[in-house]
Amino acid sequence: QVQLLESGGGSVQTGESLRLSCVVSGDNAIVSMGWFRQVPGKEREGLAAINCAVGTSYADSVKGRFRIDKDHTSGTLFLQMNSLKPEDSALYYCAADTEYVGCTSFRLSTVHNYWGQGTQVTVSS
Repeated sequence: QVQLLESGGGSVQTGESLRLSCVVSGDNAIVSMGWFRQVPGKEREGLAAINCAVGTSYADSVKGRFRIDKDHTSGTLFLQMNSLKPEDSALYYCAADTEYVGCTSFRLSTVHNYWGQGTQVTVSS
C-alpha cells in the first residue's frame, strides 16, 4: 500500500517562502508526481508535475514562483514556493501515478492513483 504524506505548510506573510515535502512510503512503482491545491468551494487546481513524459509542467498561476523537484534517492517530492500571495492560500496535496503521462495531462487531471491528505498553506497580507 502506497502512502503519500505532505508536510511543510504553515502561515506566512505575503512575499515569504515555504517548501512543501511529500514523502512516499510503501511498495510502489510511482513514476509521475505532482502538486495540487484546493480552496473550499473551488475545484482542485493542478500546480506542477514532474517525472511525467516530458520534464515538468506548471500552472500559469505559479510559473516563475514555484518550483517542483524530486529527490530520486528517497523518492520525496518537493514544492518550493516563493513570493507567496494571499491567493496562494489553500490545502496543498501531492498526487502520484504508476504510469507515465504527459506532464500537462497529469496536472490537468484529478484522477490519480494516489493522493496525500494535504498540508495547509495560509498567506496573509
